[in-house]
Amino acid sequence: MPSACAVQHAAASSTARPPAPKLSLQQLAGQRIVYSYAGLRPPQSLLAAIRAGEAGGVIFFGPNVSSASQLRRVINELQAASRASPRHSPLLMLTDQEGGEVRRLPGAPVPSEKQIGKSSAGTAAASAAGAGAARTLKNAGVTVNLAPVLDVYRQPGDFIDEFQRSYSSNSATVAKLGAAFISAQQRAGVAATAKHFPGLGAAARSQNTDLVPVTLRTPLATLRSIDEAPYVKAIEAGVKLVMTSWAIYPALDARMPAGLSSAVIQGELRGRLGFKGVTITDGIDAGALAPFGSVGNRAVLAASAGADLILCATTNPDDNTPAIGVAARNAIASALARGRLPRGAAAQAATRILALRANP
Repeated sequence: MPSACAVQHAAASSTARPPAPKLSLQQLAGQRIVYSYAGLRPPQSLLAAIRAGEAGGVIFFGPNVSSASQLRRVINELQAASRASPRHSPLLMLTDQEGGEVRRLPGAPVPSEKQIGKSSAGTAAASAAGAGAARTLKNAGVTVNLAPVLDVYRQPGDFIDEFQRSYSSNSATVAKLGAAFISAQQRAGVAATAKHFPGLGAAARSQNTDLVPVTLRTPLATLRSIDEAPYVKAIEAGVKLVMTSWAIYPALDARMPAGLSSAVIQGELRGRLGFKGVTITDGIDAGALAPFGSVGNRAVLAASAGADLILCATTNPDDNTPAIGVAARNAIASALARGRLPRGAAAQAATRILALRANP
């Protein structure tokens, strides 16, 4: 690879890309950060960071949402703060609207991915789900959906199948339905995110990367022919973001989780598959990353590996501050100042992120 379609996608992405931004180190670092907060109201400290141009986006979870209209009011406030920033650019507004049990907002898509995969009209159902997700999210002002899941589950009831988050145990079916969801959603103006690269389908029920370190010893041939195959179709469909997994894949990198691995992000996803869009981590607070130190250290490792956006989810329902995001931002800014992270690569990441902010 990359395929001809991937090359065409790269060309299409580059035409919309603005010139490299002129940003302070805090702003350059801040473009990488997706903040979160607890409760229904964003704190003033988050609004201040946004006004300073030190934010790339905000993610919303169930406790942040009481209704679509309430979320729309919050998003309007956040976007007003962003318009007051030195960049004047709209922020990325993200949530998980996969369908089935994983929905942050009431409404479409109602069926789970597994239900769609079992449908006799799967492609049409996946397209309807993607279009429905876009309608639901646009109504609230959300611009990025962290969906679809492209994991190819192995056993009934395993980690990904337990909540019906996989279309199928057949890779070709996952690829076809995932591409249909992506195309329909992005045609309607909401960016899609293929996850969790290179695939969590082989994870057993107990192998939850949110909670514990996970190693998946999938052979390289299987990883590429089964788990990565849906990403080929997703890239051909023009998917705008890819989220990496926190599992370790010894076939690709024996030491680092995928989201902290240059071999996975730069070598496999960008190099072998030709992805030119925005890469995003799963939650930086995940239990799988316990061996890798503080939030700041994890964020620097992720940025060094090639993650564009760092997803900073809060785990404390009583902490209505963007503390995790601030720690990640400050660590990245410090690493840039000390030369631990190259500024050229950071500018390239910021350029990709700002292009997506301008045209999600």
